Amino acid sequence: MYESYWKLKEKPFKNTPDPKFLCPFTQYSDALMKLTYAVRENMGAAMLTGVYGCGKTFIARALLDSLSRGRYSFAYLTSPPASGAEFFRAIVRTLKYSELPTRKTELLEDALLESLQMLLIENNREGKDTVVIVDEAHAITDERIFEKMRLLLNFQTKEKFLLTLIMVGQPELAGKVKNLRQLEQRIAVKCHLEALKEKETREYITHRLKIAGREEPLFQDNVFKLIHSASGGIPRRVNHICDACLMTGFARKKDIIDKEIFRESGKIFGETIFTGEKL
Repeated sequence: MYESYWKLKEKPFKNTPDPKFLCPFTQYSDALMKLTYAVRENMGAAMLTGVYGCGKTFIARALLDSLSRGRYSFAYLTSPPASGAEFFRAIVRTLKYSELPTRKTELLEDALLESLQMLLIENNREGKDTVVIVDEAHAITDERIFEKMRLLLNFQTKEKFLLTLIMVGQPELAGKVKNLRQLEQRIAVKCHLEALKEKETREYITHRLKIAGREEPLFQDNVFKLIHSASGGIPRRVNHICDACLMTGFARKKDIIDKEIFRESGKIFGETIFTGEKL
């Protein structure tokens, strides 16, 4: 809606995990490198944690985007399963790319686990490695689900794991896993993402604007500090705030986003997204 006004090729602050917008921050690069290493070296299990909105799903999607589709087979679970059968069913459905059987006996947990094992063996025979990513894993409340995840790591040949399991979630995920020693000991790689520092918030905004086609300054210098304070350095909040500012500036026919537009945006779009700044 406001793209042409601000001389942008596309909206720069969409909260979608488009890998081209990934900033080259050390913590992002390190997390992506460690997860890639865990997959390519067939290390069994890895875990990525971080606060809400800090970019975990972004990193997970960037990982998938960086891996060869001919070399790897993926199952990405966007929400935590409610039962072991549901967990295995979701993986089988994603990997097999076909409808599941309708007979109840074939949808039982043991039957699904057997089907999954056959799929993993088939992938391995074809020279493919299997990657299973469980997003929002912190929301799992039943410890038995974590036990089912551990069971997946028992699928091995003499030389390798038949899959790589990656759990993604908020910081409480690490605490839950720590209490499950058998699973915790299987996790070879652990990564954690923090909120952005003030300097990084500025770089984040500038980077996304540049990718979207805007080279010239769009935010006044004093606004970057306000955005960092209001967002707490959480990229998802930064996106909400910046998008609101661009919309307000467009509506007011401004040439640049200044402190006045920042404050007015909070009043128009709701102060809940400007959590750290008193308007």
